[in-house]
Amino acid sequence: MDLAGKTILITGGARRIGAAIAFRLAVCGGVVLLHFNNSREEAARTIAGLPGSGHRLVGPVDFSAPAAAELLAGLVGQCDILINNASLYRARGDDPKELERRYFQVNCRVPTQLMQWLAAGRRGGAIVNLLDQVVLRECVPDDPYTRSRRALFAETLRAAREFAAVGVRVNAVAPGPVLPPVGLEGSRMEKELRSVPLGRPVAVNDLVDAVEFLIVNDSVTGAVLPVDCGQHLTG
Repeated sequence: MDLAGKTILITGGARRIGAAIAFRLAVCGGVVLLHFNNSREEAARTIAGLPGSGHRLVGPVDFSAPAAAELLAGLVGQCDILINNASLYRARGDDPKELERRYFQVNCRVPTQLMQWLAAGRRGGAIVNLLDQVVLRECVPDDPYTRSRRALFAETLRAAREFAAVGVRVNAVAPGPVLPPVGLEGSRMEKELRSVPLGRPVAVNDLVDAVEFLIVNDSVTGAVLPVDCGQHLTG
């Protein structure tokens, strides 16, 4: 797939990995539609720094709200490529059922609805979901975050089979330790890296390379590519 002139929706793209993906795909000629929720100023700075023209912000849209996917789709209109990057990692609250709902809503339901929206009534396109290396491990923690990520992993494979009939390719990247979430810098990274086979964090550029590869290679669908310095190989 040639990215020149293609419209690309990146969810949660205001900063960190999402912003790096936005810049790379803009360099390749894509027109970036950058979703944000609470990070309007950062999203505006990211958009302003992208090469090319036609890029715009779409939001704010809170993925924990019931009609989030429908609202975002209405703001976007249509696009050629979807990058499901937004996620919920550390949620706080006292109600276990509400926490489970929020994790599943943000990390699985909305991305799945957006995949269905992109594939509806079109021919061709590409979707890349950002997962987590935990989905590829045999022994995983039984917590709401992991369950929601594994649910999107299953939806990725299901969508790849279903949408192949309309030429929409669906793939995913499963990152390992890259950048710690905001507010958790230095909290567990050093300890976690001791169990990573390559003994170092994933370079952001390597992760972005993987996303670009899965978009442009027209023969790849249903792939979940670990970019984790071997972390998924550990127990």
